[in-house]
Amino acid sequence: MAESGGGGWRDSYRGMSSDNIKGMVLAISSSLFIGASFIVKKKGLKKAATTGTRAGVGGYSYLYEPLWWIGMTTMLLGEIANFAAYAFAPAILVTPLGALSIIISAVLAHIILREKLHIFGILGCALCVVGSTTIVLHAPQEQEIDSVLEVWNLATEPAFMFYASIIIGAAVFLIIRVVPQYGQTNVMVYIAICSLVGSLSVMSVKALGIALKLTFSGTNQLFYPQTWVFTLVVLTCVITQLNYLNKALDTFNTAIVSPIYYVMFTSLTILASVIMFKDWDRQNGTQIVTEMCGFVTILSGTFLLHRTKDMVEGSSVILPLRISKHVNEDGFESEGIPLRRQESLMSV
Repeated sequence: MAESGGGGWRDSYRGMSSDNIKGMVLAISSSLFIGASFIVKKKGLKKAATTGTRAGVGGYSYLYEPLWWIGMTTMLLGEIANFAAYAFAPAILVTPLGALSIIISAVLAHIILREKLHIFGILGCALCVVGSTTIVLHAPQEQEIDSVLEVWNLATEPAFMFYASIIIGAAVFLIIRVVPQYGQTNVMVYIAICSLVGSLSVMSVKALGIALKLTFSGTNQLFYPQTWVFTLVVLTCVITQLNYLNKALDTFNTAIVSPIYYVMFTSLTILASVIMFKDWDRQNGTQIVTEMCGFVTILSGTFLLHRTKDMVEGSSVILPLRISKHVNEDGFESEGIPLRRQESLMSV
C-alpha cells in the first residue's frame, strides 16, 4: 500500500521538462538583469545630478551619463530574457518569478547604495523565494506546439474569446466612463486597466515567442497572418499598458502602485493562461493548490517588503493606503522597485 502511494506521488511529480527549465532560467536571469539595472541607473542618476539638473526636478543630464545607459542596456537584456521565457514555459511559471527582481534590487540597494533593509523586508524576501520555489517545483509542463496555428486555435476557442471580450469591454468602460471621474483619485482605476490589458498582452507575447522559436528552429511561422495579428495585439496592449501605467506612477506613489499592480496583473495573467492554454488540465488538485499557496506566499512577501521598505529598525511607521509622490532630500522622486516588466521600461 505504501509503495503504491509512493508510486502515485512520483507519478504526480515527474520533475521539470527541459522547456520549463529553460523558461525558468530565462525568467530568473531576467529578474537578475532588471533588478541590477535599477541600482546601476540610480548610481548613474546620482552621478549625473552632480553636474546637471536632477531627474526628479525635470532634468535630463542623466542622458549624458554612461552609467545610466549601462543600466538601460542591462534592463533591455532582462526584457529580452523575459520575452524568451514565455516561449518555453507556461505563464503560471514565468510571471510570478518577476517578483524576484524586487529581491535583487532590495539586496543590491542594501549592499551598494547603503539603503537600509528592515528585518521584515528580509522576511519578505525569504517569503518570495519560498513561494517562487514552490511554484517552480509544481508548475505544469509546457505543452508541445508545432505551429502558430495551434496557438491561434486556442485563442479563438469560445472560453478564451469570452474572457477576452469581458477584458476588452471592462477596459473600454474604465477608460471612457471611470477614468475621467476617478482616475486622479483612485489608484485602482489606472492599475485595473494596465492589469486587464496586460493579461492579453502576455498571451500574445507567448504566442509570438512560440512563433519565433519555431521559426529559428527551422519551421518558418512568419508567413502565417496569425503571427502578425499576435504582433499587432502585443503592440496595442503594451502601448496601452505603458500609457496608463505612466499615469498611475505620475499620480500615485510607486510603493502603492507596484504591489497592487503585481497582484492584479499576475492573477489575471494566470487566469488567462489557464483558460487559453489549459495549464491546469495537465495537473491534479494537489499540484494546483500547491501552486496557489506558492503564489499567495509571494504576494505576502511582496506586500511585506513594500510596506516596510521605508521603515528603519525600531520604527513602526507604515505607509498609508494612499500616498502622493514626493521628492526626497537628494531631489529624486521616492520610487519603489517595479515588479513588472512594463513598469521597468518607464523608470529612468
